[in-house]
Amino acid sequence: MRASINIFSSLRRAGCGRRPKDEVDHGRPAARSRARAGSEPEPHPGDRCGISGRHRRIPRRHLQLSLRPVGRGVLESTVDSGKVTLHPIKRLRTTLTYLAVALLGSDQERAAYRDAVNTSHRPVHSTAASPVEYHAFDADLQLRVAACLYWGIDDLYTRMHRPMDPRTAEALYRYAARLGTTLQMRPQMWPANRAEFQRYWNENLVERSIEPALRNYLSDLIDLAMLPRPVRFAFAPVQRFVVTGLLPQHLRDEMGMTWTERDQRRFDRLLRVIAAIHTRLPKSARMFPLNAYLFDLRRRLRLGRPLV
Repeated sequence: MRASINIFSSLRRAGCGRRPKDEVDHGRPAARSRARAGSEPEPHPGDRCGISGRHRRIPRRHLQLSLRPVGRGVLESTVDSGKVTLHPIKRLRTTLTYLAVALLGSDQERAAYRDAVNTSHRPVHSTAASPVEYHAFDADLQLRVAACLYWGIDDLYTRMHRPMDPRTAEALYRYAARLGTTLQMRPQMWPANRAEFQRYWNENLVERSIEPALRNYLSDLIDLAMLPRPVRFAFAPVQRFVVTGLLPQHLRDEMGMTWTERDQRRFDRLLRVIAAIHTRLPKSARMFPLNAYLFDLRRRLRLGRPLV
C-alpha cells in the first residue's frame, strides 16, 4: 500500500477531453519505433470527468516488469541513482512525480520532466550479454507500460466502486494516453478506444511469464527488502496481502502466491472500507500524494533543482 492517489476528480482541471498535442521532438534516438494504428483521442466534454479513484504502485509495477524487456532494463540498469533497491525514497518520489505530471501537469511541466527522464534513460539499453533487446526510448515498450498503468487505474476503481458509465470511462481512457505521450509514445499509438485497447491488452499483455531473477526481484519489492527491518516488520505483511489481491491470477501463479476464497472476502471488505472512507475525504486529502509531488516538482523548477 505504497501510495494512494486521486486521478479522476481532477481531470476537469487538468483538461480532460482536450485533444493532446503531438510532441514533435521527445529527445528519442534516431531509431524509429513502429506505431500502432489508431487515432488521436477526440475531445470529450469535461463535465463528465469529476470522479475519484485510488491505485497502488507495486501491483502496476508487477504488470510492467512482467514484460521481459522492461524487467531486464530494471535488472541490468547501470543508473544506480534510480534503483529502488539503493534509493527507495527517491525512486518513490520520481515515480509518483511522473504520474502527477503526466496526469495533472501543464505541457511545459511535462516537457521539463520528459527532458529529465530522458537524461536518466539514455544509459538504459541492452548489451551483447542481455538475453533480450531493449531500450528505454522504445515507444512500443512505453505503450505497454502506459497500458499497465491505465489498466491498474481502471481495475481498482471498478473493484472499489463500480464500473464507470461508458461515456466517463471512454473520457478517462482517452485522457490516460498522457501516461505514455509524456515520454516518447506518439498519440496515434494509443489504441483508438476502449474496445481497441481490450484487444491490444488480450494480444500483448494478459498472459506473461516471469523469469526467476525477476521473480526474486519483485518478491523483494513486495517484502520491502530495501527498507529497515522495523519498517518491513510493520508493513511488509500488509503490502504482500494487498499486492496479491490486486494482481491478476496468472501473475499470482507466476509469483508462487497463494490466494484463497477467504483471502478474497477479506480483501473485498478492505476495499469497501477504503472506498467508503475515501469518498468522504476532502479533495486535498483524496489527491494526496500526487498533489504533494506536483507541488514539489514546481518548487524544483522554480529553484532550478534536479527533477529526478
